[in-house]
Amino acid sequence: MTGLVMVCHSLVPNSPGNLGSLLETVLPWTGLAVPVLLLAALFRRSVPAVVATLLLGAVWAAMFGSLYFGGRSDTGANLTVVTHNVSATNSDPAATALTLLAADPDLVALEEVTDEALPAYRKVLDRRLTHRVHIGTVALWSRYPITESRRVTIDPGWSRSLRAQVQGPNGPLAVYVVHLPSVRVGASGFAVARRDETLAALDRAVDQERQKKVLLLGDLNGATTDRALAPLTSRLTSVKDEAGTGFGFSWPAAFPIARIDHILTRGVTPTDAWTLPATASDHRPVAAGLKV
Repeated sequence: MTGLVMVCHSLVPNSPGNLGSLLETVLPWTGLAVPVLLLAALFRRSVPAVVATLLLGAVWAAMFGSLYFGGRSDTGANLTVVTHNVSATNSDPAATALTLLAADPDLVALEEVTDEALPAYRKVLDRRLTHRVHIGTVALWSRYPITESRRVTIDPGWSRSLRAQVQGPNGPLAVYVVHLPSVRVGASGFAVARRDETLAALDRAVDQERQKKVLLLGDLNGATTDRALAPLTSRLTSVKDEAGTGFGFSWPAAFPIARIDHILTRGVTPTDAWTLPATASDHRPVAAGLKV
């Protein structure tokens, strides 16, 4: 039964309570069933149960094992990017900014930037990344010139998404910085309606993007295994899925269980992807090396 859930997760219905999306958000954790079932099989001294559990482990490894062998060298990368939901209640914005700069980034995208904390981020980041745009609660710092910028209206009630054109090392890049609405698990199930509405609007915006080279950075409040993200991930490549090693979970920072912070690309080559050390936020920063 556990194996069927792993392999056939896309068949788990999303009604009631969006159970399918919830399962897919934490899908890698289904592997925890393997050692539990193996111990039970050994306790019962059941050879068929041991064999069945080892087959289950093989199924999990086939699905997720490649994540531990898929990392690439950063040879050839000419752009390093970082995205971080810094949290509106971040108690040390300056230290957070220093943690991000330790990756020597060319682009830094921040979500949940408050007006009160913005000067602290600017004081640190402006020294190394001299071009900046800030719209609502999202912001982008760049080593390269930002030639234009505008708000991307995917959620009329919030201003937390922008598009900037960056004159990168080999020509222009369209850079989106996005923070989608939060999801909640409650008595009614996995509440994702508002996220999915803005996700559909974001997908339409990306579909209309004329620039060949595209980066999308931000907190999407969903894993790439979640079926709701499929329209977007069919257009854009997840750098973590393409070039990272491991699961790269980013939330919650104290004990990450899901990767909801993403770097997605089109028209560029991911060379590496990794997670940065925890900051005073409830998310961990994620970074990538790209050949653009």
